[in-house]
Formats: sequence, C-alpha cells, structure tokens
Amino acid sequence: MGEPLILALDQGTTSTRAILFDARGVQISDASRPLEQFYPADGWVEHDAEEIYAASVEVLREAVAKSGRAMEEVAAIGVTNQRETVVIWDKATGEPIHRAIVWQDRRTAATCERLRAAGKEPLVTSTTGLLLDPYFSGTKIAWLLDEVEGARARAEAGELLAGTMDAWVIWRLTGGAVHATDATNASRTLLFDLKAQAWSAEMLEMLAVPASLLPQVLDCADNYGETLPEVLGRPVPIRGVAGDQQAALMGQGCVRAGEMKATYGTGCFLLVNTGEHLAPSRSRLLTTVAARLGGRTTYALEGSIFIAGAALQWVNEGLGVPGGGAGVEKLAMSAREDHGVVLVPAFTGLGAPWWDANARGALFGMTRDTGLAEIAQAAFDACALQTRDLIEAMRADAPGAFGRDVELRIDGGMSRSVWFSQRLADLTGVAVGRASYMETTALGAALLAGLGAGVYPDLEAAVAARPTTERFEPARGTHEREAAYARWLDAVARVKTTA
Repeated sequence: MGEPLILALDQGTTSTRAILFDARGVQISDASRPLEQFYPADGWVEHDAEEIYAASVEVLREAVAKSGRAMEEVAAIGVTNQRETVVIWDKATGEPIHRAIVWQDRRTAATCERLRAAGKEPLVTSTTGLLLDPYFSGTKIAWLLDEVEGARARAEAGELLAGTMDAWVIWRLTGGAVHATDATNASRTLLFDLKAQAWSAEMLEMLAVPASLLPQVLDCADNYGETLPEVLGRPVPIRGVAGDQQAALMGQGCVRAGEMKATYGTGCFLLVNTGEHLAPSRSRLLTTVAARLGGRTTYALEGSIFIAGAALQWVNEGLGVPGGGAGVEKLAMSAREDHGVVLVPAFTGLGAPWWDANARGALFGMTRDTGLAEIAQAAFDACALQTRDLIEAMRADAPGAFGRDVELRIDGGMSRSVWFSQRLADLTGVAVGRASYMETTALGAALLAGLGAGVYPDLEAAVAARPTTERFEPARGTHEREAAYARWLDAVARVKTTA
C-alpha cells in the first residue's frame, strides 16, 4: 500500500464537495454536487439537510472512485462546513423536524433586537465573542423550538438533537454513534463560552435552548468515530473538523499569533490568529476560536467585508464592462494612477469596523476626464482599502499579535489576479502571500484530519504539507499609500449616517 490518502468533505452554502489529497497536500481528485436554496419568505434561507447528507455520501464515494485508488488507502476524513447553518432532528429516526436554517437567514432579527434592547449584548459578547445577530445559530435553534409544533416539548423530553452541518453529517455517517462538533463551529452558535471552552449555562438559559440538544465539543483534530461500513465500503475514521473560515486559516498555515488570511469572494473574510490571547474587540469585530488542538485553544479576530468581488460584478454588469472580472481587471490596469477616484461600495451598508447599515455606496473625486477605467480601478482599490480598515482595527485590538514581518495570506477568486495581489500589498503596506492552490478550506480540513489520524506527527509537519505561496512586497511609497488611505477615510466619513 502506498502513502496514506486523506479525504476532505467541504459542505458549503451552494455545493457539497469532496477532495482527495495525498499526504503532501496535493489534490488527487474531487467531486461535487450543487445545493438547492429555498427562500420561503423575505430574508429567509433554508437548505434540505437530507439532501446535504445524501450529497456528502455521493461525493465522498465519487472522489475516491475517480482517483482509481482503493478506499483502504484513505487514512481519514476531514469535515469542513458552512458555519452557523443549523438543523434539529429526531434522535430515534434521524428525521429533521424542519429544513436547515442557513447562516444568511434573517428571520430572528426581531429576537436579536429585543435582547439588545434588554441590554443583553455586552454579556453575549463577553461570553461568546459574538454580537447579537441572526447570523449565528443560537436564535435559529430557539426559533425552531418555538415555531415547529411540539418541538420544545420533544426537546425537553430529550427526543431531539441539534447541530451545525458538521455535527449533522457526522451523526449520519456514524449511524448515530457520534453527536459531536468542534470548538470552531461551537464558537459560532451564541451558546459557547470562549474562556471556559464549554456550552454556557447563561446563554442556554437566555435563548431557552435545552443542553440535551447540543453535541459534544471536541478538538479540531480528534476522534469523531468511523463511518458505517456500508457508507464507503469499509469503516473510515473521521479525524478532523473545522468551520470553513477556520479550516481556510489552517489551509493557509496561519497557526501562530499574527498570521492572518483573507478570502476574497463576493465579500471577504479576514481572520488573524491571536494565539492563546483571547482579544476582546473594541471595533465590534468577532472574537472566535481559531483552532483547538491537543486541548490547547488558540483564538482569532474575524472581520468581514460585505462587498469585495461584488464591486467588480457591479462594474461588469451595472456599468456594462464586458468580460467578467477579468475584463474589469484589464480595464482597471489601464487607468491613470493619479486619478483620485474613490468608490465606497456600501451597497448594503458598511460592515466592520464601521457598522452602519444605512450607509450607501458613492463615488468621489471624479473629474471631467474620469472614465470607466478609473472607476474599475477604484473598485479593486476599495477591496484593498477595506482590508486595511480591518487590519488597523485588528492591530488596535491585539497589538501583541502583530510582529514586524506581517504577511496577509490570500485566497478566493480575486487572489488569482497577480495585479490585485500587488495592489493589495501596496495599499495596505503589508506583504501579501498568494496561495498557489485555491481550495484552502478543504485542504485545511484534510490537514486537521491527517493530524488527528497520525499521518502528520505534529502541527508543524501538517502545515509544511501546504503548497507554496507567491509573496508580494509593498512597492508603493509610504506617502503615496497614506494619501490614498486618507482619501478613503474621508470618503467613508461622507457616506456614514452614524457618528
């Protein structure tokens, strides 16, 4: 038998995917299935949990079959998942009591507002590191218990189980033998005490969620049982779990304090590892678990940009620039460097660290000779300047995590652009490490599973299995960079509706 293989299951918002890796972190094969979205009311988003499980089994089988390798060579499975999406099911039958409620769902906004008005948010933030927002799982669980007929009585009788998509898939794969989640997913529920690393009795009481519903919380590289023999032809150990952004943090090798990654998709998620220091945020960033390995918890600060790649999509579709993102980039590269145009893409408000839901997008600094090229370049620059906003907020919240040689490791669609990667370094003043392999989320899950299965002797060996990155050093002068940031801050101040 050859070198051990690791199978990663990446259960995302729009698809369920499996990737087979070798021990050097090289992709051998993959398989995926699209995931149907349901929108039963304005602001509501749901998934079919049974569809997610069926697709998970299909892609795990197909990824191995396509590789031509034997299932006996697979040392372990790692699971990563869309965070905060939650389902409740019958402990005896495995049947969900309702469709899964997706992280994007806003149906519990009134509940969050009521709790905020009652002065509960400071307690929530100090306990969980999170804000009172429908994004997180806890209010979704409470909604299901209150709105599905008989659910609360069944939950209190111990007949139901709840979990995020990792816990649901693991419970099904193991035939109900294991009801477990990892510390990163637990830290996104509004129910988990970050300091105690356990479910919070106070949060459970506040949201009226019975503790009996919840999974056991394990390390990210741990024993999550084995798949039933009939699922994959033999029992395969499940040895690694992490929520998608934390899995990407691992896939980018950000395992020490000060190491950070940004994923550029429609929006952008930026996380900085703060080590064992749990950094409370004064900028309303999220404090969350980066990883828990060997019982040792490391933390992260997380900020999100609402509009990243979506700004390029606006230029492409809204302003009629052809060729998709590549067309917008080609046009942006032709712009004059001294144009002074600033786009604030607050199409759905401003996220961290400004937090102004009523702010709206605007263009500043246009002159008679401003054209589409300058606007296209301003759209790219807006992504870089918003990234600097987050880095500055994180630096203020956790100064001890930032050493002299700071590098921002990037992945996602926009990171494919060499030009944007260099521009990001120039406008943030931080070196940029561009991943040569884009599926860093699945890779992170595989590395955690390899660590849990003993394929890698330690964390350093697992991180060393990552593909190489290309590094971009800031080339723009400090004066020029600070002038661009000053223009940005002035523009943001003009669109803000709150002090």
